[in-house]
Amino acid sequence: MFEKVLVANRGEIAVRIVRALDELGIASVAVYSEIDRGASHVRRAGEAYNLGEGPAAENYLSIEKILDVARRSGAEAIHPGYGFLAENAPFAQACEDAGIVFIGPPASAIEAMGSKTRARELMQHAGVPIVPGTTEPVASAAEALEIVEQQIGFPVAVKAAGGGGGKGFRVALSAEELEGAFEGSSREGEKFFSDPTVYLERYLHDPRHVEVQVLADRHGNVIHLGERDCSIQRRHQKVIEESPAPEWVVDPEMRARIGEIGVNAARAVDYVGAGTIEGLFSATGSPPTAEPEYFFLEMNTRVQVEHCVTEMTTGIDIVKEGIRAAAGEELAYRQEDVVLRGHAIECRINAEDASKSFAPAPGRIGRYREPAGPGVRVDSGVEEGGEVSPMYDPMVAKLIVWDADREQATRRMLRALGEFEIEGLKTLIPFHQALLATDQWARGETCRDLLEDKKWLKTLAFPAPAAPDAAAAEDEPAKVEQTYAVEVSGRRFDVRVVGPPLATGADAARNGSGPATPRKAPRRGERKAATSSGGPDTLPSPLQGNMWKVLVKQGDTVEEGQLLCIIEAMKMENEITAHKSGTIVELPISEGAPIQAGAPIATIKSADES
Repeated sequence: MFEKVLVANRGEIAVRIVRALDELGIASVAVYSEIDRGASHVRRAGEAYNLGEGPAAENYLSIEKILDVARRSGAEAIHPGYGFLAENAPFAQACEDAGIVFIGPPASAIEAMGSKTRARELMQHAGVPIVPGTTEPVASAAEALEIVEQQIGFPVAVKAAGGGGGKGFRVALSAEELEGAFEGSSREGEKFFSDPTVYLERYLHDPRHVEVQVLADRHGNVIHLGERDCSIQRRHQKVIEESPAPEWVVDPEMRARIGEIGVNAARAVDYVGAGTIEGLFSATGSPPTAEPEYFFLEMNTRVQVEHCVTEMTTGIDIVKEGIRAAAGEELAYRQEDVVLRGHAIECRINAEDASKSFAPAPGRIGRYREPAGPGVRVDSGVEEGGEVSPMYDPMVAKLIVWDADREQATRRMLRALGEFEIEGLKTLIPFHQALLATDQWARGETCRDLLEDKKWLKTLAFPAPAAPDAAAAEDEPAKVEQTYAVEVSGRRFDVRVVGPPLATGADAARNGSGPATPRKAPRRGERKAATSSGGPDTLPSPLQGNMWKVLVKQGDTVEEGQLLCIIEAMKMENEITAHKSGTIVELPISEGAPIQAGAPIATIKSADES
């Protein structure tokens, strides 16, 4: 077993891995960007090293910097978590070349499954069912049209070969929409995965997203841990996951079939560690109105965000098993040891405003209190006074509950959501509470109609901020004990200081200090309101980000709901539509420029306005 492991990630998954390492008796090493100086994962690890300022490409995605820290710290292995370098074949190969163990599959498996077209071809040869479509890249929109008309038919899914997480995914309902879908998919593939190639699949209407967790070791043992249903998604990105799937979707016979598909897929690429075979399940209705079909979608060659629900229903620690497999140990379980008990649900608590089409809502956290009680688990990487930065994804925490069955687990989740206090941020808590209370959820539907219903989403708007209560302010104590971060040659050390307060709670979090001076907590429900730069004619930006694309110009006449621009924020492209019909008289935005929340996007005058 390893003596020291570097965790090449941040946030809740970094904390999760550090905890597993602690329980295995392995020393942990954290890395962090300048903006994460005071983050939880930095303080929880045994050692921590600064990777520098700038965007992720200059720190968390820098293979050279990560390997340098591994050498300096004496780490024998690197755990990539999910995201960043987790599915980067050159990184896995660089670790191997440097004599450092990559906790995950071999580079060859990552490379094979990283290209969706190659993965589809491999799975087809392995006898794994794939969605009908192409296994070779499509060169142009014209070629795509020819293939669709002759082989697939409309509607068709246009996908980036290197895509994932909803990136590079477009649907064309007709020939008129195909060229735009093709170009959009190719553009996102180039932007997010440095791969503009595109392929085509038959579009399945309202399918369920059902995946199977697999574990494999270096001794040829491969097992599956049952399925997860991840059908509740917005923009093709998951927000609620559960295990097992509703019983009318996956019965024991189908579970065995899906599990066999997962095991065969892992064996086809000599997989090692924890991985997930994602699939599309075509069953509709409750019970299904037709014979269900299950198709391979892709393989995620890493630990999944939603691995927690499988851990809750099987009792198997997936992160630990992945570490043990990387160290050369055999799996501690055989397939007959895997028994699913009860039902688990996970809600992703993201800093997003569901009432504004799930617009990212980064900001500083005020009061923060996690729920507790029987069957409740919270995986988080934040604390009171911390910050959700627009530099990274908007996840605040994952709330996971377990109970005897789906109905009771739902009630427990609603109770836990009601206990979760996060002040200062707009989060998906109200969305989760509303959706889990619907008949659609109770019937086990995909709820896609709700997630695409803007009128329903607008009912989830946050209340106006409460007025500050000056009478509740408390005096600062004369002396306090504080912890400050000090760096020596890039390595982080904690120093305790007792004396007059030198920083506010917010400054403490920014500068890496621990306990701060007592301060007035924000009132429950108090949030900072976004400022508008104009009256009802002016459309303010709902979020902070970069202007990715501007689709109109000053002087254009637009209809209410027409797409005006696309803002990139927190790894997502957010479409901004016109709030009224009329003529654009002011358009103070340009492609490639940053934009702040509340800044004006466009001023639109109606025809009857003077």
